This record gives sequence, structure tokens and C-alpha cells, in this order.
Amino acid sequence: MRAVIQRVSESSVTVDGKVVGSSQKGYMILLGVVRGDTDENAQLLARKTAALRVFEDENGKMNKSVIDIDGEILAISQFTLCADCKKGNRPSFTDSEEPENAKRLYELYCEELKKNGVRRVEKGIFAADMKVSLVNDGPVTICLDTDIWNNR
Repeated sequence: MRAVIQRVSESSVTVDGKVVGSSQKGYMILLGVVRGDTDENAQLLARKTAALRVFEDENGKMNKSVIDIDGEILAISQFTLCADCKKGNRPSFTDSEEPENAKRLYELYCEELKKNGVRRVEKGIFAADMKVSLVNDGPVTICLDTDIWNNR
């Protein structure tokens, strides 16, 4: 499971001209579910995301989590994070999880963020053509991949 976590002052996602999810100070997350990912991957990644300390404390050090600042999260499913670009110039998406299980794991990840103390988690619409807007704060962008803990 792969997540691109961007610290934002605001973010939103629009489908068919209508805002379907938004957040204020916190994270905008792109989440890719890789073939073979499990519930445990979603739970681990949610714990790591909620505890990630990239917000500044009173001394200007990145020492606070999204929970510490009472921040919000907008999580967007993004199968293209699973692109394999080793051969040629056209990405292959065979490493992406099948849609039914990918959606289930995406939903689980979002629920686990809440269980881990994130007050507000908004979502896009799985598999929709979405327009995402954000104001990246810093900019701070962190990439997490459960492979680093799974030794895949």
C-alpha cells in the first residue's frame, strides 16, 4: 500500500463539478492499493499516517502529528501510484489491486485513521474522475509504502 501524504492548509476534491470532500489544515493523501495488500497493511499505514510528526511545534520543529494539531484529512484513492514504469514509456498497472478489494482496503484505511484519533476524514469517490485541489503547506510531502515494513 502506498501513500503520498501532503501537508496542506486546505484541499478539496470535485466530481462532476460538485465538491465531494474537503479538508482544512492537515493532510491530503493519495492512496494506492497494491496487489496482495492486506487489512494489516491498511491498519499499519493508518497508524503510521496518524502518528507522522510533520507539523511544527512552538520551537518551529516538525514534532507534532495531525492528531496533535486537531487536523483533518482528505484521502483520495489513486491506483496510478501502483504504476510499473520499468519497461518502455507506457506505465503498466498490473500491480494495482483488483477494484473490489482496493475499494475495501481504501475504506478500511480511512476508518482506521479515525480509530487512530483523526477527528475528520473526508474522501473522494472511488474510481471516479476527480479534480483535486490543494494548498501544500511548506511544501511538505512524504511517501510511505508498506513494503518497507513487509520486506516485499
